[in-house]
Formats: sequence, structure tokens, C-alpha cells
Amino acid sequence: MSEIAVSALQGAEARGLVTIREMGRQGMVSLRADLGEAARAVARVTGAEMPARRRISTGKDCAVAWMSPDELLILCDADQAGKIAFDLSEALTGQHHLALDISDARAMFSVTGADGAIRDVLAKITPADIGALAVGEMRRTRVQQVAGAIWFQSEGEARVICFRSVARYVFDLMAMSAREGGAVGYH
Repeated sequence: MSEIAVSALQGAEARGLVTIREMGRQGMVSLRADLGEAARAVARVTGAEMPARRRISTGKDCAVAWMSPDELLILCDADQAGKIAFDLSEALTGQHHLALDISDARAMFSVTGADGAIRDVLAKITPADIGALAVGEMRRTRVQQVAGAIWFQSEGEARVICFRSVARYVFDLMAMSAREGGAVGYH
């Protein structure tokens, strides 16, 4: 394994109906646990409250996304992910859990532009009901042939996460979906 930390696509960017940008190195910690039992530890370590189902809560330096009834995704600075995973494991000693730094296994993209254009671009590549996705709501879904997660950071910005190994595929899908002349105008 290389000691040089680089992102999957080294900040690749595509412009069209929207702007798609690979966000560089992003810290991500996967926590599997009984979320009721883990709530206090999560708040203490991340500074963010336990999110409601399919939501994201934010703290001072971290965001915590609900991924499933027993899984959270903690978004943080890449350099802090290992420490956060360790601190969560320490705080959850005696409880069945897994806290793992998965930063190098994932890629994250920012999709910015007009809200309707973002939704149209994403709706072309996922079966999720993008029109119903509220700001701050996390949605695990498919991005064509691969697993992904999508949420709206604001009305003018969506985020997309995928496995690092398929980052180029997902980026290219979004770039193709966002090409000028391909506007749908549905959302």
C-alpha cells in the first residue's frame, strides 16, 4: 500500500448542466452497532447528535449519516478518520460494534448548480425518487450498476458517495448525464 494519500480521481471536474467535482480525500468512518446503545458515544466522539432515520446530523467537525438501522457513516477530515474510529471503539468497549476507517475505500462527489438541474441529472442515473429527497436526507441507492449514496447538502448542492474502485465510472455517468443539450426539465 502506498504511503502517499491521494483521492480516487485527484479532483476531477466536469461542467455542463451542473458542475461535478470529485471532492478529494474525505474521511469516512463506518460504525456498525446498536445505534441506541451507541448514541452517547457517537455524540461525545463526533460532536454530532444521532441522526434520525435517513438523515444527516452535523457537529463542529463531523457529520453523521444514518445508513441503516445498525449503521452510521461519519464524515470528517481525512486525517481524523483513524482517530475517530479508534475513539469510537474505545467508547463502545464491551458493546458489539465495528468502527472502521473506510476513507480509502470510498470516493465522494459534489454536484452543484440549479436544484432542478441537479435533480434531473441524478434522476437519469438512479432509480431513487430524487424529486422527493429533502435537504439533509441520505439515500442509499444504485448509481446505474453500482452501489451509491446521495444526499442534498443544500438546494444547490448534492453529494454522491461510491466505492473508490468505481469512482471513474460514476464520475463519467454523471458527466454524461450533465452534458449540455441533455436537459430534461422535469424537476
